Amino acid sequence: MTPDDVVVTGLGLVTPAGIGVDATWDRLLVPESTATTDPLLAGLAVDISCRVPGFDAAALLGRRLDVRLDTVSKYALVAAREAVADAGLADGDWDPARTAVVIGVGTCSFERYEREFGRVAEGLPHLVSPLAIVRSVPSMVAGEVALDLGARGPSLAVSTACASGTTALGVARDLLRAGGCDIALAGGAEANRTRIPAICFHQMKALSRRCADPAAASRPFDSDRDGFVLGEGAGLLVLERAGHARARGARVRARLAGYGASNDAHHITVPHPDGEGAARSLRTALADADLAPHDIGHVNAHGTGTRENDLTESRALRAVFPRVPPVTSLKGALGHALGASGGIQAVCTVRALETGLVPPTANLDHPDPAIELDVVRKEARRVAPGAAVSESFGFGGHNAVLVLTRA
Repeated sequence: MTPDDVVVTGLGLVTPAGIGVDATWDRLLVPESTATTDPLLAGLAVDISCRVPGFDAAALLGRRLDVRLDTVSKYALVAAREAVADAGLADGDWDPARTAVVIGVGTCSFERYEREFGRVAEGLPHLVSPLAIVRSVPSMVAGEVALDLGARGPSLAVSTACASGTTALGVARDLLRAGGCDIALAGGAEANRTRIPAICFHQMKALSRRCADPAAASRPFDSDRDGFVLGEGAGLLVLERAGHARARGARVRARLAGYGASNDAHHITVPHPDGEGAARSLRTALADADLAPHDIGHVNAHGTGTRENDLTESRALRAVFPRVPPVTSLKGALGHALGASGGIQAVCTVRALETGLVPPTANLDHPDPAIELDVVRKEARRVAPGAAVSESFGFGGHNAVLVLTRA
């Protein structure tokens, strides 16, 4: 490891499996879904979701921030504080001006827009908050985290649809490599478990319609899959140049060795059926990490549970790997957290490297024979990977892949 390598020193999570890395990881090792009927979606054609349990923002962040922030920023702040504490970044041993914040958010805050548009529709425009736009734009999530931490380096919002969290980590890695900062807090956040997204995704036939059995709805790589389940949360990592981490005596949890990105340039929502764009981003990430396909021991897949996306991802993996290593999808348990999913996956990929365990894919009862992947199911598998891949793909043809290695 050279001083300019980028390493992971802190992890933070807020997910439907719990608040905190340990709560989420422990739940993922049991192949059960977190999906339930959602009162916020009552009366809609699809009224199920995977939602963060027991999230008391006033207790976690204080009354002032609870009142001021939209939910997406609350999730990001809780995950950020955990990651910073995990990295051992005490006051005085880091330079705020050399600390960046790069957070991927797939959409704006529909929570805010639904509330304010409702007031307009009711003929009450004078009650619309003057801060509605400020609170709801994607850039504000990174801005609020920077404000909370006092980070005065580059503060960036990244939006590449469902690849946003992974793209943000790649951008932060490049900032560190280029010398633009010494520390970067990066990942993804999303909180759009609201009515407009649920209606829109249903209209495009992207959501599972198993509302009578929510826990069985999200089924990545399964023959009976029929769409994803809306999720939410945040996954953030503290990244540092290895030399900086070593100088302050930090614990290094993993190395972010490679990043690759591409675009299908095929369709606004449908991936190219041959998976060529996804395969190109994977090859780029492996080359960037100076690793060969046989060096990878685990793939944390995008694995949404939609018919075509799962097939396309399997084709991309088979095009790159002569023998695809064990694969998992967290979305069977957590649902699809959209722009946050890449950050959540990256945190869990680090935990897989540390523990040597690959979490099972929930609800994979009847593996689709057309997929032709070794997808871990029923129980966690011990594989002790030295290197692993985390993949994210999004509307607009966005593809992003990370390669992480053991410290």
